[in-house]
Amino acid sequence: MSRRDLRQAVQQAYLEACELELQAFKPGNVSVYSEGHGMTVEHFRRSAAASAAPLADPSLSLGEKIREATRATWAVVDCNTNLGILLLCAPLIQAVQQPRGADLRQSLSVVLQNTTREDAEAVYEAIRLASPGGLGEAPQQDVRDAPQVTLLEAMALAAQRDRIAYQYVNGYPDIFDFAIPRYHTSRRPGKDEAWLAVDIFAGLLRRIPDSHIERKYGDRYSRMVAERMALVEESLSKDGPDRCLELLREVDAEFKAVGVNPGTTADLTVAGLLAVRLCALFDNYN
Repeated sequence: MSRRDLRQAVQQAYLEACELELQAFKPGNVSVYSEGHGMTVEHFRRSAAASAAPLADPSLSLGEKIREATRATWAVVDCNTNLGILLLCAPLIQAVQQPRGADLRQSLSVVLQNTTREDAEAVYEAIRLASPGGLGEAPQQDVRDAPQVTLLEAMALAAQRDRIAYQYVNGYPDIFDFAIPRYHTSRRPGKDEAWLAVDIFAGLLRRIPDSHIERKYGDRYSRMVAERMALVEESLSKDGPDRCLELLREVDAEFKAVGVNPGTTADLTVAGLLAVRLCALFDNYN
């Protein structure tokens, strides 16, 4: 595969992952089934289309990918739709474009270990532009100040309170140890891929408190959310997608009535869907 073909394939993989996540009924989050939190499906589609080219640009560093994709997003929407997605997807894409290892996971580890202060500066700029919900002041290396550390070191300072930062520090375990295996074990002949995304989302949210929710509410809703996702997982396993829709509608209404939005879990779902595709690209490119 040529460098040009790889760039196009990466861009297409990212767009497919973003669209599949929108096609998945994710309670509390935005999807084709239910919008909310002042955002629409069209916001996310415009964001994906605008951010795809910068993310797939092999000439950009990791930090530049995130900053330029954020700028491109804000040129077409007026709300934070995809900062978490960009933060998670950019290193995965960099790992394919600069392969250093036997597989995507090994290459990603090298990418993360070799982040720079310049990467941190670019990402801080992206975060200030996106101004994500729940962004407060940090005791060390606050994003409002110039970073004095590498991007990985900055993520390490936030890893206990932010699940995206946790991925950077720990090598994306939620993606490689859960999302990708769940995708493959949930596959069935004729099963719509969007329902695989529901499987990933529900499984992650049942097991891992969503850091977007917890920044806003603490652990007030953590048990309730996990219990509802256990019901969704059981229904998906026993009843199948069609009969699960009624339950998903009920849970979605319940979450949105109290302002619960599992945004970090949705971001991880996109990253998982992208990683499935990039694993195949990595094998074909190397």
